[in-house]
Amino acid sequence: MRFLYILLFCVLYLTSCKDKKSDEVILTKPSESSSQNIKYATGFSIRNYENHKEITVTSAWPNSKETFRYLLVKKGSDFPKHNEKDIIIEIPIERLVVMSTTNIPALEYLNVDDKLVGFPNTDFISSEKTRSHIENGKIKDLNSDLEINMELLLELQPELVIGFSVNGNNKTLDQIEKFGIPVVLDGAWTEQHPLGRAEWVKFIAAFFNKDAEANTLFDNIETNYLQAKKIALKVNEKPVVFSGSMFKDVWNIPGGKSFVAKYLEDANTNYLWKDSNAIGSLQLNFENVFEKAQNAGLWIGAGNFNTKAEMAAKHKGYTFFEAYKNNNIYTFTNKIGAKGGLLYFELGPLRPDLILKDIISISHPELLKDYKPFFFKRLE
Repeated sequence: MRFLYILLFCVLYLTSCKDKKSDEVILTKPSESSSQNIKYATGFSIRNYENHKEITVTSAWPNSKETFRYLLVKKGSDFPKHNEKDIIIEIPIERLVVMSTTNIPALEYLNVDDKLVGFPNTDFISSEKTRSHIENGKIKDLNSDLEINMELLLELQPELVIGFSVNGNNKTLDQIEKFGIPVVLDGAWTEQHPLGRAEWVKFIAAFFNKDAEANTLFDNIETNYLQAKKIALKVNEKPVVFSGSMFKDVWNIPGGKSFVAKYLEDANTNYLWKDSNAIGSLQLNFENVFEKAQNAGLWIGAGNFNTKAEMAAKHKGYTFFEAYKNNNIYTFTNKIGAKGGLLYFELGPLRPDLILKDIISISHPELLKDYKPFFFKRLE
């Protein structure tokens, strides 16, 4: 009986969408538009028209050649003239599903977290506020992003799914779209400037008519970040820093053009791989890293370890570095969610100002004397 209900729902949903599309191309004359101010993010843009908004995403995944256009229309209004590939979304959204924990803080900061009705594997969510929604049954667990519970998803009747794609191939999102549910791609993780990643909060806000709130939020984050960067310039001595850790036989080192390297640059440190042109990670062996970093003073971002003993048990070679011997290893495991998730991965993209202050307090403790690191901790 439940299956028949879902089947009937899908038929009605798709039929209504089809009927609606027949009217979508009859709208009004083009109206004047204005471009929303995007300062750091390079992967999306927003244009505001009299009767709708137009979001263009040009970097949904690394090196993407595809452009996605989303037309946001006030509920009850006529749809603007559009191309076949354009996605029409009626706003403001009241029922939402997101696929990444990085979207959770934006929903909370914009005070629309009550619109979230489903998430794949809710154990990954660390925020206490959103976890309370989960425990109260307001947010349903959809299994996983690779094997989503499609029957439950359809029961929840989301008006929008915010997803992401690693390479443009995502069978789950394709399947969701076939049921007539709008899917948009969040490419914040492809940005190379920390503030560029944070600025995607404006992308999220557009679906809820929270543009003004997002602009104020981002301006405050930007101000805090730039003030911290300015403070770091007061010192002349730059500590030598390296990062990353081993996974199997490979040491993943942040490339010189990566967002991690940007943090280390803005914190006024001497990052050993700053001259690399890689925007992602460099895959090196242990010997490559040890030869260059064995005498470095600081090791910032040493994986998910909680203690030095844990590191030594994983790879004895870690103990040979001066940073290990001198207790100068820092990881982003300071705040762990109730189910084991790291808040760094969830909140960090939206709060680069906190990450930068953490790194400055580690690298130049004399500059931020009363500051207690938020995401990072020294391994003991």
